[in-house]
Amino acid sequence: MTEDKNTIDNEPVVLVDEDGAEHTFIVIDVIQVDDKEYAILQPADDELDDDDEPEAIILRFDTDENGEEVLSDIDDDDEWEKVADAWQEIVDNEKDDE
Repeated sequence: MTEDKNTIDNEPVVLVDEDGAEHTFIVIDVIQVDDKEYAILQPADDELDDDDEPEAIILRFDTDENGEEVLSDIDDDDEWEKVADAWQEIVDNEKDDE
């Protein structure tokens, strides 16, 4: 991604899964935890079944071997919990502000 991460909220992102299928997500936020940045993504409306409640996923911004910015799964359970807790705190604070 070459865009400024601060300007990509609500931008569609197409990710390819391990089977080669494309899935469209909306970037709902980018947060920083322990000097790393994470994208909070939600499936686009056309990716949901009628009964599905949208569920956010969290991916980490990394740099690949070519110096390109990529989104990566978070494999470490402790790291994932820390980021999920930070995101939940942001959501809770936004609800309190309403």
